[in-house]
Amino acid sequence: MTDSVKKPACFGRLDKVFPMTDSGLRQTPENCFKTCSMKTQCLKRAMATGQGMKVEEEILNRGEKAGTITFLERWSRKKQASRKDKLRRET
Repeated sequence: MTDSVKKPACFGRLDKVFPMTDSGLRQTPENCFKTCSMKTQCLKRAMATGQGMKVEEEILNRGEKAGTITFLERWSRKKQASRKDKLRRET
């Protein structure tokens, strides 16, 4: 994707491209899948924000509650995510 391509207003906005559903899970809207040629870059940009960090924490917390990851694994992944976020903010 080049800079000359006009991005839609929703580009990289987590609340628009990966909103929370009524069931408490996040889901990309169907129109993103069907009509947007920038969906992958858009979601990557949204997940690279501070809000994206919160989504990663949501996923880890759900995994621990469901018993699919241990407390120690969750702690380790949160630590990695925190380091990644710190690097993102420094650049």
